[in-house]
Amino acid sequence: MKKILFVILLMSAMAANAGLIPGHETTQAIEINADSLEVLQAEKRAIFSGNVLAEQGSMKLRADKMLVYYGGNKKKSESSNNSISKIEVIGNVFLSSPKETAKGYNGVYDTNNGVVVLSGDVVLTRGQNIIKGSELTFDINSGRSKITKSEAATESGERVRGLFVPEGKQE
Repeated sequence: MKKILFVILLMSAMAANAGLIPGHETTQAIEINADSLEVLQAEKRAIFSGNVLAEQGSMKLRADKMLVYYGGNKKKSESSNNSISKIEVIGNVFLSSPKETAKGYNGVYDTNNGVVVLSGDVVLTRGQNIIKGSELTFDINSGRSKITKSEAATESGERVRGLFVPEGKQE
C-alpha cells in the first residue's frame, strides 16, 4: 500500500513539474508504463525499466529507462519530501507532441535549476524544420536553448546543422 501511495504522489509531482512546458496541458493525468518499477525509498529514487512510455495528454516520452529522484527540491517547501528533484531518461529517448519531436540517447531534467539536457545525436523537428547536434541544453526559466557538438564531432568535422523550410514550401 505504501508503494502504491508513493506512485500516486510521484505522478502528482510530475504533473506539477510538467507545468513548466508552455502550452502543455498539465491538468491531465500522467500514465507511465514500463516492464518494471523499482522504488528505492532510502535513496529517494524510483526506476522505471524496459520500454518506458510516459504520456500526458498528447505529450509522449519514450526511453529504455527512467530514473526519478524525489525529495530535496530546493524550490519546494522542506515538508514536500515527495517532490521531484531530477528525472533522468536513458537509452533511445524520444519526446513528442503534436507539432514537435526531440530524440537523443539520454536526457536529464533538473527541476531545481529548471534545466533540461538531451544528449547523443540529438535531432529536433518541428514540421519540416530539423536541427541536429550532439547536445541540447534548454533553460526553462529563461527560454534559452543551446545546441552544441561533441568533442568527437569536432574531430570528425561535424557541426550543428539546421534545415529551415518556409511555411507553405514543400521539399
